[in-house]
Amino acid sequence: MSMAGKRVVILGATGSIGDTTFRVLDNLGDEFRVVGLSAGDRVEQLVRRARACKPEAVCIADGAQVEGVRSQLPGVRVLSGPEGLSQLAALDGADVVVNGLVGAVGLRPTLEALKAGKTVAMANKEPLVMAGGLVLQAAAEGGGALLPVDSEPNAMWQCLRGESASAVRSLFLTASGGAFRGWTREQMITVTPAQALDHPTWRMGSKITVDCATLMNKGFEVIEASLLFDVDIDQVKVVVHRESVVHSMVEFVDGAILAHLGKTDMSLPIQYALTHPKRRPAPMDTLDLVGLGALHFEEPDLLAFPALELCYEAGRTGGTAPAVLNAADEVAVEGFLRGEIGFLDIHEVNRHTLGAHIPGPADSLAEVLAADEEGRRLAREHVTVVRGMPSGRATARAVGPGEE
Repeated sequence: MSMAGKRVVILGATGSIGDTTFRVLDNLGDEFRVVGLSAGDRVEQLVRRARACKPEAVCIADGAQVEGVRSQLPGVRVLSGPEGLSQLAALDGADVVVNGLVGAVGLRPTLEALKAGKTVAMANKEPLVMAGGLVLQAAAEGGGALLPVDSEPNAMWQCLRGESASAVRSLFLTASGGAFRGWTREQMITVTPAQALDHPTWRMGSKITVDCATLMNKGFEVIEASLLFDVDIDQVKVVVHRESVVHSMVEFVDGAILAHLGKTDMSLPIQYALTHPKRRPAPMDTLDLVGLGALHFEEPDLLAFPALELCYEAGRTGGTAPAVLNAADEVAVEGFLRGEIGFLDIHEVNRHTLGAHIPGPADSLAEVLAADEEGRRLAREHVTVVRGMPSGRATARAVGPGEE
């Protein structure tokens, strides 16, 4: 890439969003230049990527590995830990930050990037769920822009171009239904991590794939959409759409519905966020409507998948409730993947943690982080309780090496 293109920082450069972002950038050519990369534990992969794109700075999780990485990347600034991640997100001269992080770790770098006036292409929904007001405030005060990258909110954004919030009756998020669409709760008692990670249409990281299986991910998207598009949370609806071709729909007050259709490929939303308001040819086949034949929609089964309603509850409550729910879910999913609790216990931990929390204001980062800490503590305590129950549900095999 030439020095003249837009300067891009990629947070989570070795994950699924990072992989797809690099494919998109290869297609766009000299229009963009990568100047910053971050990775957690996949240091060797980060080094290979950095050698190829020659960034100005990289960030890794473990500070003890800084010298080793620095020796392999002469002339590259090597940062580490949460502070390094925030510094990378606000890198001088960077224009666009692609946030492909997973979980609460993305909150601080998102705030720092927006305060520094960056455009943030946001695949990491948790910062908005945890602290939507603070994120939007940081964008407004810092002059930054927040562009959704997840396929569903990105599709809504495209459908809403040129429209006002007052023209919207409902926003429809589509859900594939995850790995267990049509299953009863009784059938899900013995679900294993390997089964939960076998998503029918998308290939993602382990945390978000499990969240898709419980519908927690869709619930978080409900909260995210209500904030991004300035509508009441009950105006955001969820429909199960097994084909995963219609990514979102917008119903307007006159009864018209606009739908966004596309292939199940994250290249589309990532490229649109990078090139907005322009469009560029994408390196993939177009959608074959005739071959598709039919589209199907159905109501989500809230008895089998109660996580969705739990997210609506947290969103309606507001304040620190969404941050606590997000924290609980990170702990619960981690426990499930380690084989400590069963699949249905994820909801039990989340429900208990949200119910035990007394919501307060989320007007400062300190308040949000305190709520996050409390949510994790309460959830860990309840994981211990659930794990000791004689129900026998926590029998799922932990994820083995290389299975994530």
